[in-house]
Amino acid sequence: MQQQNVRIAIDAMGGDDGPEMVVPGCARFLQRRSDAKFLLFGDQARINPLLEANPALKAVSTVVHTDVAVQMGDKPSQALRKGRRVSSMWMAIEAVKKGEADVAISAGNTGALMAMAKVCLKTMPSIERPALAGLWPTQNGRSIVLDLGASIGAGARHLVDLAIMGSAMARIVLGRDNPTVGLLNVGVEEIKGIEEVKEAGRILREAHFPHMTYHGFVEGDDLGKGTCDVVVTEGFTGNIALKTAEGTAKQIAHYLREAMGSGFLSKLGYLLARSAFEQLREKMDPRRVNGGVFLGLEGIVIKSHGGTDAVGFAGAVEIGYAMVKQELQAKIRQTMEQSHESRAAAAILAQASAPASDGNN
Repeated sequence: MQQQNVRIAIDAMGGDDGPEMVVPGCARFLQRRSDAKFLLFGDQARINPLLEANPALKAVSTVVHTDVAVQMGDKPSQALRKGRRVSSMWMAIEAVKKGEADVAISAGNTGALMAMAKVCLKTMPSIERPALAGLWPTQNGRSIVLDLGASIGAGARHLVDLAIMGSAMARIVLGRDNPTVGLLNVGVEEIKGIEEVKEAGRILREAHFPHMTYHGFVEGDDLGKGTCDVVVTEGFTGNIALKTAEGTAKQIAHYLREAMGSGFLSKLGYLLARSAFEQLREKMDPRRVNGGVFLGLEGIVIKSHGGTDAVGFAGAVEIGYAMVKQELQAKIRQTMEQSHESRAAAAILAQASAPASDGNN
């Protein structure tokens, strides 16, 4: 049963600009969603003046002071040592664990956020490792891609977990009852790819998991085409794909500026079409669709891009709000439970989890 207000814990010190970006972002979000309350963790001396300038936000916010903030350059181990229980990032996550908030949102250090979230919240039963899922711009709208770098490497069982969690998110964000799921591979033929990917494909093909339709293998160009609602890969490949797409978007924008600045008529054309070029860049860059979701934890944590602005941060808060309202955790648990209740799926998963396997399809 959904509660009336969504309680949102915010790491106010996260991101390149900290409270000066985070607080206005929360205020923008509140203009669209009035049924939210905020717990802001960070330096009161910086947060309170910003709240004074946003009285509507101030009325639904509580500030919890801390002098400790995780830095963008901190290693996860460093962040845990100096920030455990005392940093704004940890305290926002812990508010979810204590039941004081429904979702935690931070624009801070990604590795530190994942490490703290995993230590503080723990992973769901039967989930090997959490994953970072993001919205990806495509020719057909948007799709969900995971893992974007929460962890490196993946066995077949973990790839199947990613498919289950990604499909649950797609039901919420994309509104698909049975989203299509593809495995990122070096080719679409079943004989191609490393054994872990081929084995994951066999499991997804034979188990007939509820609330998803397995499409098969997809290649890198299928990300932009929107061939599937959900694309699954391990974190090393996913993060490279993300950075490559981001770099390609910047490269195209650079080429356009260069070409449009080559002469008077070109400059005039650029000025007239500037908004169209900006829309093109927005659509091509996955990082412009702000707000990644850590899936597989015993609580909802949203990662906003560190260099975002108030508009982008408001978008990340919107994603967190939707995950709570549409009961992401319950949908993941439901899909996992139904998968294990299915005799065929249970047998296939048990075989995949066995210590000895010849690796053949």
